Amino acid sequence: MDIECKENFDIKNMTTFKVGGPVKKAYFPKTQQEITYLLQNIKNPLVLGSCSNIIFSSQGFDGVVIFTSKADNIMVRGTHIIAECGVKGPMASKAAYEASLSGFEFMIGFPGTIGGDVFMNAGAHGQNISDTFIRACLYDTKTKEVAYVDKDKMNFGYRKSLLQEGRYILLGAEFELKKSNKEEIKNLMDRNLEFRKNIQPSLAYPNAGSIFKNPENDSAGRLLDKAGVKSLEVNGVKVWQKHANFIVNTEDGTSEDIMELIYKMYQQVKDTYTIELEPEVRFIGKRTKREDEICKQIYKTKI
Repeated sequence: MDIECKENFDIKNMTTFKVGGPVKKAYFPKTQQEITYLLQNIKNPLVLGSCSNIIFSSQGFDGVVIFTSKADNIMVRGTHIIAECGVKGPMASKAAYEASLSGFEFMIGFPGTIGGDVFMNAGAHGQNISDTFIRACLYDTKTKEVAYVDKDKMNFGYRKSLLQEGRYILLGAEFELKKSNKEEIKNLMDRNLEFRKNIQPSLAYPNAGSIFKNPENDSAGRLLDKAGVKSLEVNGVKVWQKHANFIVNTEDGTSEDIMELIYKMYQQVKDTYTIELEPEVRFIGKRTKREDEICKQIYKTKI
């Protein structure tokens, strides 16, 4: 297949944190079929969407990355929406609105793709991707075949799914939404956008969304705020003043700068409340000695 490929690809400007070093080889497939072909013919590639919920190492990645963001076909069939893994949240939200379907309003401000959203069971404003999810089209890395998996087998939980277990890679997904009034859908989308505008940093300020998951029956933002982390900064990487669970990269900081700030935030909450927050963002790529030390301390599961 004639699939776009770049060697020693500089990933920095593709990540929402504007951080990252060279990738040995990068592929940019445009269809599920091309993604499947690459997965069947490349050993242990890394698959990424819009790079919005990650910290990509400034040291780079000595392997192959498949970027899925160009595989972005979306279809509406009655109350069902079928989306390829590279469809971005706002695109899905607007497609639902145009079809008078409710259930995707929460994704209107999401920078991520359907692949990443399903991977982490993304959610906001009381809605989650799993709420409308019907089935997934997955690539099974064990059998090297395409498989269809229904919702009850996806192991959805708070910011978790079957995809995090490593065997499967999402190619596409089907959702069932509810018919609703377009004006009501638009009003909810506008309210969600206004909330994000007032509380969360826009991508004009390089960031990767929420840094930590909410502990059970509590808010990571509240704990971080009360622990006094808003004054923390490492080489121009700062805690966002409007919401303590966000970090902005204001002065071309490195992945190590970001990890150092995350560790300081984590440690301050631990010292104040004896609560160990779990990161929502994932670290990818080569690690410096300090990055390795931090990752081993703050990640509860292997990344």
